[in-house]
Amino acid sequence: MQFSSRLIEEAVGEVSKLPGIGKKTALRLVLHLLKESPDKTLRLSDALTNLRTNIRYCSCCHNISDTELCDICSSPRRDKQVICVVEDTRDVMAIENTHQYHGLYHVLGGVISPIERISPADLTIDSLLERIRNEQISEVILALSPTMEGDTTAFYLTRKMKEFPIKITTIARGIPMGGELEYTDELTLGRSIQARIQYES
Repeated sequence: MQFSSRLIEEAVGEVSKLPGIGKKTALRLVLHLLKESPDKTLRLSDALTNLRTNIRYCSCCHNISDTELCDICSSPRRDKQVICVVEDTRDVMAIENTHQYHGLYHVLGGVISPIERISPADLTIDSLLERIRNEQISEVILALSPTMEGDTTAFYLTRKMKEFPIKITTIARGIPMGGELEYTDELTLGRSIQARIQYES
């Protein structure tokens, strides 16, 4: 790709490093920013600088936060006896958007993956066990992706939490709404049959 300006080439090079953005899309975004008024571009630049400089992680659940304790952990309306364990902040956002869960969270920061050299020591597992030990937790929900790495992590956590008198649950896995059985993979279909529920009309 030929560029008429070294500055444009540098900007395109950096923007194209973002996930899901190729060189053509990056060029389109850079040219769009050039057409905008300078203060709009500077506001974007300031927001990104502010993000990198001032973002924090909750000292309790490890979710991204603006303060020492995130809004969820500090809220008096949350159920402090239930912890939902997730892989990262995107999972917290996805569950919060359902408006069906009112407990606390614990962000692991990943899942166990020997291929990617991520071991239990690289995750916030010790912090989770410390919370269970010191807080009045009655239930831990394992809301991890149904992948080999997610299942390995869930199995590891279950073994680690056996010593505690708590209920350990996992999110239901089954056929998505609007899905057709013939196109559903065998593992999902099998789990749906095993985890069947009472039909309610």
